Amino acid sequence: MPQYCGSCWAHAATSALSDRIKIARDGAWPDVNISPQVVISCETVDDGCHGGEPVNAFSFMHFNEVTDETCSIYTARGYDNGHECSPMTVCKTCDPHEPCYIPDEYHTYQVDEFAHFQGEKEMMQEIYQRGPIACGIAVTQQMEDYTGGIFEDKTADLEVTHEISIVGFGVEDSVPYWVIRNSWGQHWGEDGFMRLVRGKNNLAIESDCAWATPVDTWTNKQMHQTTDAERNDPKNDAHNGPWPVDPVEPAPGFLKKTSKAGCRRASETHFP
Repeated sequence: MPQYCGSCWAHAATSALSDRIKIARDGAWPDVNISPQVVISCETVDDGCHGGEPVNAFSFMHFNEVTDETCSIYTARGYDNGHECSPMTVCKTCDPHEPCYIPDEYHTYQVDEFAHFQGEKEMMQEIYQRGPIACGIAVTQQMEDYTGGIFEDKTADLEVTHEISIVGFGVEDSVPYWVIRNSWGQHWGEDGFMRLVRGKNNLAIESDCAWATPVDTWTNKQMHQTTDAERNDPKNDAHNGPWPVDPVEPAPGFLKKTSKAGCRRASETHFP
């Protein structure tokens, strides 16, 4: 990461949607990896680098076009700390020794249906039928220290402070588990993944999930046509170099977190 950004919610949502696009495209090359940066910078229901929820990201992607990471790479900055939304945030490219610019046209993607849900059986059915989902999870020190195997938390912590995607499930030695993909990097866990005991709502994993289905924008190659207004938007940053041009001081305490969690926005409880 370029710097700390509490954007797990956007990564969980976009990675799950990217997987579903890959499934819908029968694994066709090249992969489509939806850009979390567009969501972090442009979706303002949540709090950018200060936390959010996947269902809000899905809602944003339902009503707005988003792009993939070839158009908008992750910068670990949000709309209020160095990377505000602009047409160039959605898609830009750069040539050597020249200002960056928006391509004349580029691929876009959107969400069709989306919803909150919960429960082990419902989660298994959704994953089996349509692919990965995004879920909230509590984080303990033991989870942060996880290196491998089927993990079961013994602290009874059910306070959701983090968001991940669940990409599958299985059973080993009669122990059922979830296959979780985290956003902390391959140095953590099992190459960035974790197996968590299933069916016990361990770490609140079965209490707050969301799914979304992608709109088919690839069969007929739905392309966004760039307008003059988008090219000339004063918020565009055409600087061709390190991002950001002038480092922005984070909000007080922004970089003082000792935990990798804390990227789930505090909000109402979705399920009683």
